[in-house]
Amino acid sequence: MIRNSYWWIFFCIVACGASSDKVGGSAKFHAAELRGEVENPLINEASGLVEGYNNPGYLWTHNDSGDEARIFLLDEFGRDNGIFTLKGIANRDWEDISSGPGPEEGANYLYIAEMGDNLAVHDYKYIYRFIEPRADDPRVIERFDTLTFQYPDGKRDAECLMVDPLTGDIYIISKREAQVGVYKAPFPQPVKDTIILEKLGNIPYHNVVGGDISSDGREILVKTYDKVLYWERDLSLSLMETLRTAPLEIPYIVEPQGEAIAWKKDGSGFFTLSEERDSIEAILYFYPKNL
Repeated sequence: MIRNSYWWIFFCIVACGASSDKVGGSAKFHAAELRGEVENPLINEASGLVEGYNNPGYLWTHNDSGDEARIFLLDEFGRDNGIFTLKGIANRDWEDISSGPGPEEGANYLYIAEMGDNLAVHDYKYIYRFIEPRADDPRVIERFDTLTFQYPDGKRDAECLMVDPLTGDIYIISKREAQVGVYKAPFPQPVKDTIILEKLGNIPYHNVVGGDISSDGREILVKTYDKVLYWERDLSLSLMETLRTAPLEIPYIVEPQGEAIAWKKDGSGFFTLSEERDSIEAILYFYPKNL
C-alpha cells in the first residue's frame, strides 16, 4: 500500500513538473530534496523548526497547541533522537522555535514562542528561553527564562519568531492581518517585567507562519502557507528596512499545513516541515543553496 504522504508528493511532482525526488528550483536555490518522513509518531503538528549549534546535523521541533511542553530532536532525515520536556509549564499554543545568543556570552539558546492566539483573546504571550541541551543531557529541562510580552496595538495571533544572531534582538511577525505587523523585543530582554514589543511597521504579506535568520545574519526567510520569501540583507540596513524591500520568491512544495522553516547553520540551504493533515505524514524537505 502506498502511504498518503507519497500520494501527496506525487501530486506535487506532477503539479510542478519535476523529478521524483526534487521539485522546483531557482537561481538562488536548488530543487527541494525529500529527506524523509518524520519517524516519531508523536510529531503530528510540527509548528516550528530550528537547527541548533550544540547538536550538529540535528533539528529541534515541537507540536502546536494541546501537546505536552516538549521539544523533539531529529536528524536531517527525520529520524528520532529523543524528547526533552520543560518542567512545570503547559503548551497552550506553541507556534515557533528559534535559536541565538542570550544572557550567557558564548552560549547558544533556544527560544520557544507561546504566542498562538487564533481568537485574539490572550492578554499575555510568552517566550521560553534556555541554553540548548546536548543530545546526552538530562531529558527534563528545569532551568529556563520566561519572557512575558504584549503587543503595543492590541491582541495578535502570531506564528513567526526570529532571533537576530548579531544582536540578540527578538522579532515577531503577526499572522492574520492583510498586511502583517513586525514587532521587536530588543536585547537584553527583561525577565521580571512584561515586555511591550516595539512595532516597527507592516509588510504586505498575509498568513505568515514561520521565519528564520541565517547564522551570519545576512539572509532572511519568511514563510506563508503557500510561499517562501527570501531577502539578502545588507548589514548597513536594519531588519525592518530589509523586509520593506522586494523579496525573492523561492519555488516551494506547498505542504499540507506547512508552518515550519529553518536555515541550516552552515548557510547551505534550509529545511521545511509540515503538520500532518488528512492522514498525510509529516515530510522533512531540504532546499540546497546554489553556492
